[in-house]
Amino acid sequence: MMEKKRKIINDPVFGFINIPNDFIYEVIQHPFLQRLNRIRQLGLAPFVYPGAQHTRFHHSIGAMFLMDEALKRLKEKRHHISKEETDAALASILLHDIGHGPFSHVLEHTLVTNIHHEAISLLLMEQMDREWHGRLHMAIDIFTDRYPKRFLHQLVSGQLDVDRLDYLRRDSFFTGVVEGNIGSARIIKMLDVKEDKLVVESKGIYSIENFLMSRRLMYWQVYLHKTAVAAEKMMINLLRRAKELSMSGEKLFASPALSYFLSNESTIDDFENNGEALRHFVNLDDNDIWSALKVWTSHADTVLSVLSNGMVNRKLFKIEITEEPCSEEKISRYIASFSEKFGITAHEATYFISSDILTTDMYNEEDDSIDIIYKNGEVRDISKASDMFNIELLSKKVKKYYFAYLRE
Repeated sequence: MMEKKRKIINDPVFGFINIPNDFIYEVIQHPFLQRLNRIRQLGLAPFVYPGAQHTRFHHSIGAMFLMDEALKRLKEKRHHISKEETDAALASILLHDIGHGPFSHVLEHTLVTNIHHEAISLLLMEQMDREWHGRLHMAIDIFTDRYPKRFLHQLVSGQLDVDRLDYLRRDSFFTGVVEGNIGSARIIKMLDVKEDKLVVESKGIYSIENFLMSRRLMYWQVYLHKTAVAAEKMMINLLRRAKELSMSGEKLFASPALSYFLSNESTIDDFENNGEALRHFVNLDDNDIWSALKVWTSHADTVLSVLSNGMVNRKLFKIEITEEPCSEEKISRYIASFSEKFGITAHEATYFISSDILTTDMYNEEDDSIDIIYKNGEVRDISKASDMFNIELLSKKVKKYYFAYLRE
């Protein structure tokens, strides 16, 4: 059977991206992947970087392009990768994020608390595989690291996967934070495989150092930017309040999908075998949340209306980042103040503050090392191979405390 005319996507980061065949086009066209068109990649970061309007779909297409490039390079270096394996790896990376909900990590702290987005991605892939009579079986094996060629899984999920190579470039491009602009093309050119593990040729070592430093800068300038964190904490408190009201019988304005998660403590059992939770989850995107928030700004509940108005009109929590945790005495003082100001209970006033730890692991050897291969065949971990002192620093966990509260 003749293949249809080849389709091309014009991507602002990588230029023209070819969709290699009809199977990959079908994956892209599936409603589970198209839903990512309605979910922003960076959640609430546009409050800080207004240009960050790109979506998770956008990112998935970019990651597919980089996967295709990486596989071409490895084939050029005489590693056998069949057409079936190529298609499976491309499908796997395209679908790696389909389990994300709106404002991903916000959702995991509020509405979908008992199941991680990666587990939902797998359940959705399995559902597609049933629909397609096993055509995604190899892609799922690569995604879950059950496929014999382990390096294919490393390209999907590892320290140097194409997922990270895309989102650092893409997030840098759309935020305008130039420090994240890594040399993804050069890193891919330097990739090789030894004993079924991804390795990087030694002449690519400076590109890897740049990649690790870029990640660190992007974490503190974008992903953990204090205003973005403040917005996230505000959204978490807002959805927790909405859920508390819904669980106690209050009928809030919400789409059927959002209404389901506000009114139920869903567990993994509700998601499995195309369960009710999974069917509602695939209809949940950013639009459901923003539509509800706009209506909730005029709700009779003070907490819900004040927080919704804050999110819709960018009156975000004020946030203090400190080396020490916030004292109980300070927290109590703020709760008493909000309680008096709004005429609400101390419990209700707790929704106007948030206090916890910010932490990040940039590079952890135990997790999955980045290995450098030398001309003589010797393989060394990047932290040993690099003469940059900062690489050692990158393996340390960074911990900061924050105290966020409603602006007076």
